Amino acid sequence: MKVLMLNGSSKKNGNTNRALLEIGAQLERESIEYEIFQIGGGPLRDCIGCRQCSEQGCVFTDDAVNEFIAKAKEADGFVFGTPVYYAHPSGRVLSFLDRVFYSSSRSFAFKPGASVAVARRGGTSASFDVLNKYFGISQMPVAGSTYWNLAHGRVPGEAELDEEGMQTMRNLARNLAWMMKCFEAGAKTGVALPQAERTFQTNFVR
Repeated sequence: MKVLMLNGSSKKNGNTNRALLEIGAQLERESIEYEIFQIGGGPLRDCIGCRQCSEQGCVFTDDAVNEFIAKAKEADGFVFGTPVYYAHPSGRVLSFLDRVFYSSSRSFAFKPGASVAVARRGGTSASFDVLNKYFGISQMPVAGSTYWNLAHGRVPGEAELDEEGMQTMRNLARNLAWMMKCFEAGAKTGVALPQAERTFQTNFVR
């Protein structure tokens, strides 16, 4: 089994990445592989609702969105990490995930996910809530921890000094690993995935 993590910071080795590494180290102790996918600092498009998505993902191919989608199809669980700038997730991670989920949400269905927010001080819980919305609309079970999945730090390396934050990351990893193992055990005993109704899309605006 493998967890795919997204570092929504343009800083490859910042505090968001440090929180994800703490999760990854615990996942390895649970015999689960992980990969951190770096969103990077290059230009990144917003979703424009063009409805030109395909089996490969988004119609635009000049960034890493479709590469992430290809990896997501093979992953068994997810963690999305974001830095907090103005009491909200980074604009980059939201643009990235909007296109990922708009084009390929069914690749994530029934796979557990978790979000992580890292900030100097405020805005972490709001950012955590925003990222969790992607799971709720895509039939993804959400893994929790012993506190909200938050860590604090300003300059790179400071998040490691947040002992409760690092503890929260380790407990999150344990819970995510447990969920994944339970789902795998259920599949082996023949527990079928639920079938979703998709007939109705109510729109009261005429």
